[in-house]
Amino acid sequence: MIINIDLSNLKYRYDVYQMFNLFYPFNELVFQKDNWNYKVEVKDDKFIIRDKEESKEFFIEEASKIKEELKKAVYIFLRDKTGKNFPWGTLVGIRPSKIALSLLNEGKSEDEIVDYFYNHHLTNEEKARLCIRVGKIEKRMVNKEQNTISLYIGMPFCPTRCLYCSFASNPIASCKKIVEPYIHSLTHEIEKISKFIREKDLNVETIYFGGGTPTAVNDEQFEYIMKNIYNKFICGNNIKEFTVECGRPDSLTQNKFTTMKKYRVDRISINPQTMNEDTLKLIGRNHTVSDVIEKFKMARELGFNNINMDIIVGLPKERLTQIKNTCKEILSLKPDSLTVHGLSVKRGSKLHENMKEHLQNIDQNELNLMYKETSKLAEDLGMTPYYMYRQKNMIGNMENVGYSLPKMECIYNIQMIEERQTIIAMGADSVTKVVFLDENRLERVPNVKDVIEYNKRADEMVERKTIELNKLY
Repeated sequence: MIINIDLSNLKYRYDVYQMFNLFYPFNELVFQKDNWNYKVEVKDDKFIIRDKEESKEFFIEEASKIKEELKKAVYIFLRDKTGKNFPWGTLVGIRPSKIALSLLNEGKSEDEIVDYFYNHHLTNEEKARLCIRVGKIEKRMVNKEQNTISLYIGMPFCPTRCLYCSFASNPIASCKKIVEPYIHSLTHEIEKISKFIREKDLNVETIYFGGGTPTAVNDEQFEYIMKNIYNKFICGNNIKEFTVECGRPDSLTQNKFTTMKKYRVDRISINPQTMNEDTLKLIGRNHTVSDVIEKFKMARELGFNNINMDIIVGLPKERLTQIKNTCKEILSLKPDSLTVHGLSVKRGSKLHENMKEHLQNIDQNELNLMYKETSKLAEDLGMTPYYMYRQKNMIGNMENVGYSLPKMECIYNIQMIEERQTIIAMGADSVTKVVFLDENRLERVPNVKDVIEYNKRADEMVERKTIELNKLY
């Protein structure tokens, strides 16, 4: 369905679009004066918002914050019209904990911060206090040293492609001919970057090996790349954290677990996303619930004492009953950290193409209860939230939250979200972030997404990022 918005001043088009997209995420939104469904007039002292049935006026209190006030006015009008109310209110930024951290640094009290979130963004108290809790941990752990960096290494292959995935993640069975060349290209980039780090005498705090699924390759290929990572970045260095995102239980073997122990991996993720068999099949995962349990227990028996698990809220055909079952199963396994993702419907995913009708039926109130179930799970596991971020097109305009046991926080996640530490990224579709602390700015240097192109242009990828890094170091 097309929703036509007659906006008197198109300077505010993006702000108005954001609010309408919250309430009508699966509709086509257009701005034109004829045949309008909604009319938004921006006057000197007020906004007038109307549909075919009613008209409301909203007076401007602070002219210097007209965009913020316009978003609130549109939100309130659409909230009253549709009956929908979102916990984050008008806030669509992906790092809301930064607001809390900034206010904490200004010496604001918790109650003052809660009031700020509501008065400026109509954010409810629960979400505001979540930001405060996360902000306090970030204040303690966020990077403060220019020469301290983290590393990201990407493996763009998975056993299968999930329905909701929009990453450069290739089903490994269909592209075996490019896996070996990719590993050698990645190893080449690792070699060049390790040389740069040594020459600049940089301190590597954390390494995150993600994807895709790093363990999607065979045992020998995995051993080869892990040995290179160890020799170039870990051996002889004081790395605080080395994470491997195992992700898919169907990609894990005892040999891969042994390899990870051998090369000093101290944090892994085993990610079921859901513990409901029907949903696993629907979203394109080949593993079963019993596979998750088996591989988790294998990891524990082999000595892994920092295991994360990911789950997703809002998967197609899942409701409160299914989330409760997932939480019950996760509770019995007792992981050391938990990442709760809200489903984000990305345009590059099969989900965006094929499952709109299922997603449109999700009730916001039930979605709120589903999130509460996951926060209760974290509480029952003895965990507290330590990082949080949001994405565009999230079902119900919700958030992703990382919970952990005390001292089990993922340092890399905090540094990545807060963007106060340079992260050098290697591999196809990875993005280096060069952080100029003194100037409070960040430059992104992306690698190419396509694996074949990356294999041809690995040297170019190194050169592009080192040019930017040399401006800093």
